[in-house]
Amino acid sequence: MSRLQGKTAVVTGGGSGIGLGAAKRFIEEGAFVYLFGRRQEALDAAVARLGASARAVRGSVTDLSDLDRLYDTVKAERGGLDILFANAGTGSFAPLGQITPEHYDQIFGVNVKGLVFTVQKALPLMKAGSSIILTGSSAGVMGTPQFSIYSATKAAIRNLARSWALDLRGTGIRVNVLSPGPTRTELALEVVGEEAMDALGSTTPIGRIGDPSESGAVAAFLASADSSFMTGGEVFVDGGLAQV
Repeated sequence: MSRLQGKTAVVTGGGSGIGLGAAKRFIEEGAFVYLFGRRQEALDAAVARLGASARAVRGSVTDLSDLDRLYDTVKAERGGLDILFANAGTGSFAPLGQITPEHYDQIFGVNVKGLVFTVQKALPLMKAGSSIILTGSSAGVMGTPQFSIYSATKAAIRNLARSWALDLRGTGIRVNVLSPGPTRTELALEVVGEEAMDALGSTTPIGRIGDPSESGAVAAFLASADSSFMTGGEVFVDGGLAQV
């Protein structure tokens, strides 16, 4: 496969989970990938696994100077950016009545504010034919007990893509949302627990939870010219959880 041959990609939250699954697939299809994340150990392990077509830059999407450093590095080393997978995210449980300002600020700060500036700061490096992919969630279109703030951030991301598709009219830059359902990632297992994740997966029409490589395959489709007539849209990789 060489749909992404010669392309340059940035994957935030790229050290593990869906970000790592997407980075692996991008490289398999010919791209050079910058992994951006907070944990140096995870980034180093990811680069060791992915090989010479991967480069790690440590930082947080909540720190605008870190984002500037990321894109300065991309510009100096590659000249421009073809694919942005704005995937970094966080989540935790808090039922109504127990939501704190700190809970709200942390989750909206990473999932919405961090994503907004991840995208906005990348735009000067992008050109016609470039693709922006935002990580949403099946939770963005469903009610989920104790998970309202996380779910609200993912609903916000869905609307950002709709509005940005209009803002980007005439640039040739596309923006779409990839919305996973229950997927076996470190964060999901930490927040939800393996037993609960497997139980949730069993309720999907496919009958299991997803693997990061499956979301990575869809990310590669959205990154490639195979999705050239798609913008402002959403693709669910959720085993049918939010579809039936």
